Amino acid sequence: MKALIAGLLFSSSAWAACPDWPAQRAADELDALARQLAAWDDAYHRQGQALIADELYDQASANLQHWRDCFPGSGPGAHDPLATSSGRHPHPTAHTGLRKLADSAAAAAWIGSREDLWIQPKVDGVAVSLVYRHGQLQQLISRGDGRSGQDWSVHARHLPAIPAHLPKPLNLVLQGELYWRLAAHIQRQSGGLGARSKVAGLMNRQTLTAEEAAGIGLFVWDWPDGPALIPQRLQQLAELGFADSRQFSQPIRNLEQAAHWRERWYSSALPFATDGVVLRQGQRPAAARWQAEPPHWAVAWKYPVSQALAVVQAVNFRIGRSGRITPVLRLQPVRLDDRRIEYVSAGSLQRWQTLDIRPGDQVAIRLSGLTIPTLDSVLWRTRQRAELNVPDATAYHALSCWRATPACASQFRARLAWLSGKQGLALPGVGPGTWDKLLRAQRLDGLLDWLHLSSEQLKSIPGLGPRSSAALQQSFRLARERPMQDWLRALGLPGHVLPDADWDSLAQRSLADWQRQPGIGPRRATQLRAFFQHPEVQALRAQLRAAQIAGF
Repeated sequence: MKALIAGLLFSSSAWAACPDWPAQRAADELDALARQLAAWDDAYHRQGQALIADELYDQASANLQHWRDCFPGSGPGAHDPLATSSGRHPHPTAHTGLRKLADSAAAAAWIGSREDLWIQPKVDGVAVSLVYRHGQLQQLISRGDGRSGQDWSVHARHLPAIPAHLPKPLNLVLQGELYWRLAAHIQRQSGGLGARSKVAGLMNRQTLTAEEAAGIGLFVWDWPDGPALIPQRLQQLAELGFADSRQFSQPIRNLEQAAHWRERWYSSALPFATDGVVLRQGQRPAAARWQAEPPHWAVAWKYPVSQALAVVQAVNFRIGRSGRITPVLRLQPVRLDDRRIEYVSAGSLQRWQTLDIRPGDQVAIRLSGLTIPTLDSVLWRTRQRAELNVPDATAYHALSCWRATPACASQFRARLAWLSGKQGLALPGVGPGTWDKLLRAQRLDGLLDWLHLSSEQLKSIPGLGPRSSAALQQSFRLARERPMQDWLRALGLPGHVLPDADWDSLAQRSLADWQRQPGIGPRRATQLRAFFQHPEVQALRAQLRAAQIAGF
């Protein structure tokens, strides 16, 4: 499971710079993250409660190691995920754990140097040892720290998936995974569904109902003292009543075949949750030589993560055309489903305030609809809380920021983008980048100052050559030909259905007049009245009238 992370599925620290921390802060931060990891470890291994997804745990552990590399000698010693998990019952053969391959290139390198290879799904469950004496089940031991674990034998005798008697009077030790049965489960679509946590929680109870016991399955993934050749081991396991092992084990010769089975098991219906595949070579040392550490003869190649852990570098507050404030987190770049992600929205200002996200915090993100980065949760908060310049929500609304002042930079830019976009005047070749050039050149103070820019003025703006300035001038001429309805939308008139009247008639309407119009209630009537009476809007109308725009 989470133990013995010797390789990484993915880590944002792959290209992250070291934090710019003084020595004392580095020691405090390392100590805090180490204690958080220890709490997650204890909850899972000792109490059977998964407080964090495995893929996020792995990334948090990788971040801690990255910080240790950045600040050698700071913070506590090496992190031992199994510090509180060992039980009093020794395993006859040590549980080795698995090193995790970072990517397909690592998988190709591992496969390319070995022969007699097999692949199995990495069942997402709870590892155990089964001990049989003369064909009778004697003991079921939880993985614990790989050397010893808890005695779950009382539960084992009530699990239909575990044969109490073998068809032959054998003495043998098996290693496998208790899993929660899922009907036609497709990992790519549904994820793990907390199946592992469910099994861990049940096995840590005092009693199980018949229904709960029947819901637990067993996948035997190794027979340490079994036949030397894998086909013989699989055949004999099936004869002993452990048929899953043969059904879900396939021989492979190269990366292409491994990738085929990995994708197939990821995308096809299986009776259990999985989080990757296990690559095994046929030859391995005698069981007496196995150690509670990742071996050289088997590795895990996990599925793409559904969530990524990202370190927040900065919190920016973007103010939209209507005055809505959206906190946007700038992240240390992370990769999720082959996408490099550097920014994620925190949603609303209220949500950000509730989460209290600051630079240095670690957040979990996922892809919504397979494309949009979405903030899922705050996983860990940095000890030192940075002070931020948070905008005053009461200062921004639908009628604020009609001019390019420092406090209004974000909302004013959003107004310009809306004005030239398809929802406004639909000006060809005019977008946010265009307005940025004009703003940097200090050619815009008000929303419509561009109407009066000459060809010579446009040519003098850095970043606009003769051709682009001529095209821009042509787009600005087209704006003068747009009908009044387009202009009202471009200025941000409230609502979707636009009134059919000239400016003077609209500006003279009272609240009662507006409410007599079809589809306009009290709220929108108030917004429309405020819009036409606002001094900045009236000043814009005067500019449009001077420019001889129809309807104004």
